[in-house]
Amino acid sequence: MTAPRRTTPRGTPASPVPTLPVVTRMQIALRLFMIQSAWNYELLLGNGVGFCIEPALRRLPGGKGGAAYREALARESQYFNAHPYLAAVAVGALARAELEGAQPARIERFRTALCGPLGSVGDRLVWAGWLPFCSLLALAAYGVGAGPGTVLLLFLGAYNVGHVALRAWGLSVGWRNGMRVAGALATPVLREGPAHLARAAALLAGIALPLALGRAIGPGRAVLGGVVIIVAVMGALAARLPSWLQGWRLALGVLAIWIAYSLATYTVAR
Repeated sequence: MTAPRRTTPRGTPASPVPTLPVVTRMQIALRLFMIQSAWNYELLLGNGVGFCIEPALRRLPGGKGGAAYREALARESQYFNAHPYLAAVAVGALARAELEGAQPARIERFRTALCGPLGSVGDRLVWAGWLPFCSLLALAAYGVGAGPGTVLLLFLGAYNVGHVALRAWGLSVGWRNGMRVAGALATPVLREGPAHLARAAALLAGIALPLALGRAIGPGRAVLGGVVIIVAVMGALAARLPSWLQGWRLALGVLAIWIAYSLATYTVAR
């Protein structure tokens, strides 16, 4: 069956929309988990992007090893810098652009234009939003009495569900929109998600930290009231923290201190 033909704004026929078999999609999706495996200071994610797109490039005229395949693979393995999870958007869009036969110069300009948005939005959504939220969620579970295994599974489960879903969405929306993917990046999840996650993490911090400290200190201790006051004061001061001290750094720092304290008290108790 022939793929449907698109038309340009002037009504002239465009090239057929390429098809991507399910097996090839799965190969690309699995490779996305290794997109940072060849990270280096010269190309950053460039080699990883080329590695992820490579299964789709085998469908170019001449197949694997042909001139079109070699040129496209070399082009897609050049410098690229973005958040590793949202790089899936670029992988899907660039794979479609290559199979549609877009001009190499246009593809290179498109790759460059994607770096900024996919980097800044991903950092705010994941590192400054989702990661501290999941850390505080696990800390709250500890505070209400969950055991170490439950706390660990809760953190890993919540965090990985989020980042796997983000990769899957990115690949799908990139392939579906191709070089017109800019509109899809205005989705409310990317545009408003970081702000909502920051508010949710702040609320969760106000619940999780007193609960966790209360469990560690134990009931009936006179110092517990002082701890709650200290936590409230720290929460007020957190709003005035310098810009470099992002939420994920603060959450991980608190979590590291808490783990060290728990290990020390456990050793003393034994």
